[in-house]
Amino acid sequence: MKRKKEKRNLISAIPFMLPSLVGMVIFSILPIVISIVISFTKWNGLDRLTGKTLAENFVGLENYRQILGTSEFWKVLGHTCYYIVLYIPLVLIMSLLIATILNKNMKGITTFRVMYYIPVLTSWVAASLIWKWVLSPQYGVLNQILGSVGISGPNWLTDKIWAMPAIVLASVWKDMGFYGLFLLSGLKAIDVGYYEAAEMDGAGKIKQFFKITIPMLSPSMFFCIIMALINAFQLFPQVQIMTEGGPNGATQVMVERIYTYGFKYFKMGYASAYSWLLFVIIFILTLIQMKLQNKWVHYES
Repeated sequence: MKRKKEKRNLISAIPFMLPSLVGMVIFSILPIVISIVISFTKWNGLDRLTGKTLAENFVGLENYRQILGTSEFWKVLGHTCYYIVLYIPLVLIMSLLIATILNKNMKGITTFRVMYYIPVLTSWVAASLIWKWVLSPQYGVLNQILGSVGISGPNWLTDKIWAMPAIVLASVWKDMGFYGLFLLSGLKAIDVGYYEAAEMDGAGKIKQFFKITIPMLSPSMFFCIIMALINAFQLFPQVQIMTEGGPNGATQVMVERIYTYGFKYFKMGYASAYSWLLFVIIFILTLIQMKLQNKWVHYES
């Protein structure tokens, strides 16, 4: 009787679920399946996409062999990893700093909360254009500030050494408010009693931070690291607007190559294969982090 009632409830819920299911199939699942199929072809993205077209342009694993066999892929992967190594520690440190400040009851804290979150709401196109102006060697605000204290600022976006750190700087400014919000919620969830007990035992502020705050905040930090890693591998708009992959390919990254091959060179099959290799890399690294979380992430029981 209970099973029949559950079955009737499920059937009655189908009409309400159908619009979402249809949307998910058409706009999510179907494009994913099609992109997998396209990655095994040399389709140019211009010819009509039909079964006959895909069959005529089928090349099997050739796209994957070409990508993995070229030095460009490994160079681009190296650029992406270089960005990640700079970006993730900096964005986490700045986010934690902001969250710690916002967690205190100070005058004007509400205004500061609004101000620090404004970059998150700004589109990447607008933010990238702002930073392109800020980092301009001739007219940029940053080099003018450095010049006022006797430091000659570099050519941020046209120098191979400084181009990627410049993109990291813009990315940290844009994203630290987003991750700071999650870390702030984690700080709010920590029981004040832990700090009171530690203070009674003679623990100073620094010891409390490393022995209480960091362990108790580790679930929020783990989430931020996962999200930041995925976000970092998908680096694109700031590169496209600020450097266009230059100078001399110094800021070419994975998604920038996917865009270039797909929409500039019209090698859609090659670009699809590139994107699936990126997915595999992100998936493997995420699995590794999920396995390692037991070693440093502390969940309250």
